[in-house]
Amino acid sequence: MTDHPARRLLLVHAHPDDESINNGATMAKYAAEGARVTLVTCTLGEEGEVIPPELAHLASDRDDTLGPYRQGELAAAMKELGVTDHRLLGGPGRFRDSGMMGAEQNHRPGAFWTADVDDAAGHLVEIIREVRPQVLVIYDSDGGYGHPDHIQAHRVAMRAADLAADPEYRAGSGAPYAIAKIYWNRVPRTVAKDGLSRLSRLRETAPDAFPFPGVAALDDLPGVADDCRIAAEIDGSSHAAAKAAAMRAHATQITVEGSVFALSNGLGQPLLTTEYYELMRGPYGAPRGTREDDLFAGLAEAER
Repeated sequence: MTDHPARRLLLVHAHPDDESINNGATMAKYAAEGARVTLVTCTLGEEGEVIPPELAHLASDRDDTLGPYRQGELAAAMKELGVTDHRLLGGPGRFRDSGMMGAEQNHRPGAFWTADVDDAAGHLVEIIREVRPQVLVIYDSDGGYGHPDHIQAHRVAMRAADLAADPEYRAGSGAPYAIAKIYWNRVPRTVAKDGLSRLSRLRETAPDAFPFPGVAALDDLPGVADDCRIAAEIDGSSHAAAKAAAMRAHATQITVEGSVFALSNGLGQPLLTTEYYELMRGPYGAPRGTREDDLFAGLAEAER
């Protein structure tokens, strides 16, 4: 396709801020290299907890205006990463944040968790057929840590990938297109352990300088997997400042201090600038026993 950049990457996330935490360095790297990076966010994160006290009125149990505010944070974060193509699934407000698993919000009208998967996937199929990405990045089947919107984002993205390739599905919504490679967001267990160990030592040696009440436990980190499952290791260290700035842009949800960040629970986590992926579909593009250093590795020129 002459009207498409040579490399095209699609990422699907549940809420604003998920993309910067999980893939900020990867997104900045590929955007800087001239790839088309497309982000699809499934909800506005209306049920998120608000960190700054002066913005507490935005919360869903008060003014319920957090969603539009977070949309602005998302736009600011994408500017930091150099990503110009960012969209909301079905348009702003089409699907609402479902809250944490088991919350009453799971079953409110419009909640993403209760959306029909095929209906939601149809919106994503249109984007896939338009953008024609060779690579898709999503969560694992548990959504990384069991959040209903993350699980649903996984289901919707996987379904959309299949439907987009089906020539009999919505023939009028664009030519069928098969995504060559699908990755799941991951953090190698050894990397997570090392990161938390560094934070623990920091608390011991400089407790007054540490900005957060505690250090997250390994089980609190989303997407942790055994090292043998990691297929790709993307070094985004040259884009560390962009990732940190993007995370800071999500100020209602994230506090960043140096190489550490925390969500509303106040537990410090390592800010990773090398990001890791498990390959779930497509060709493996590295020699046996090594990891890919490029999400497009192994693709034939025709697929690029």
